[in-house]
Amino acid sequence: MWRLMILCLALALPAKAQDLVLGLSESEVAITTTFDGSDILVFGAIKHESIEGAQADLDIIVTVEGPKQPVTVYQKARRLGIWVNAAEVEVDEAPSFYAISTTRPIWDILSATDDQRNQITLSRAIRSVGAPETVQDPAAFTAALMRIRQNEGLYQLREGNATLIDNTLFNTEVSLPANLVEGAYKVSVYLTQDKAVISSFSSSIDVRKAGLERLLYNLAHDQPYLYGIVALAIAIAAGWGASAVFRLFQS
Repeated sequence: MWRLMILCLALALPAKAQDLVLGLSESEVAITTTFDGSDILVFGAIKHESIEGAQADLDIIVTVEGPKQPVTVYQKARRLGIWVNAAEVEVDEAPSFYAISTTRPIWDILSATDDQRNQITLSRAIRSVGAPETVQDPAAFTAALMRIRQNEGLYQLREGNATLIDNTLFNTEVSLPANLVEGAYKVSVYLTQDKAVISSFSSSIDVRKAGLERLLYNLAHDQPYLYGIVALAIAIAAGWGASAVFRLFQS
C-alpha cells in the first residue's frame, strides 16, 4: 500500500535531476490520557531525470525534530554531605525530541561539512553559546543533556533503520515516546551521494493534547485559579472516596 502511495506522489513531482517526495502515515498525533507513544511511518520516493542518476550510490537520512526550547543544565556536587547545584549552563536551543534514521552509518554517508551546512546530527541541532566563564567545560553540559534525553527515548540515532529500494523508494519508522511536548514536529529527508547532501525535503507532524488532557491544559494556563479549585476538589473527592472504601472493608 505504501509503495502505491509513494508512486502516486512521485508522479506529481516537478522535473529536476533528482527530487524527493515525502509522505507520513500520520500528520497529526493526539495526546490523550491513555497516550503511550506512537509509531510514524515516513516514506517517499526519489525521482530521477536520467537512468544514470538512478544507478548512482545514494543514501537517505530522515530526521524528526520537536519544538526547540531553552534548557538549563545543572552540575551536581557533594557539599557537606548534601548534593547541591554547583554549576549551571543555559543551553539556548535544544529540540524537545530528535530522531535520526539512516540507510547506513551516518558518517559513512555524510561529511562534516554538509552536516554543518544542513544541521543534521544532534550535536548540530543543539545550540549552546555564551557559557559562564566559571564553567571550565561547557561541552560536558551539552553532552549530559544529550545522554539524559537519549535514556528517556527523546533523542534517537537509528543507523541502518531506513530502507532504500532500487535507489527510488525509501521508508523508515520513527517511534514517538509518550512524554512528548506539544507543537509542530519537523520531518526532513536528506538525499546524499558521496557524503554530500544533493537534495532535501521537509514536512511536519502536528502534536497536540486532546480530550481531558487538552481541557486541563487550557484550564491551567487560561484560568489558573479555577484550575487550582478544581484540582483541590478532585483531591478532596479522591481522599473521601478512598476513606469510604477503607471503612467499607473494615465493617
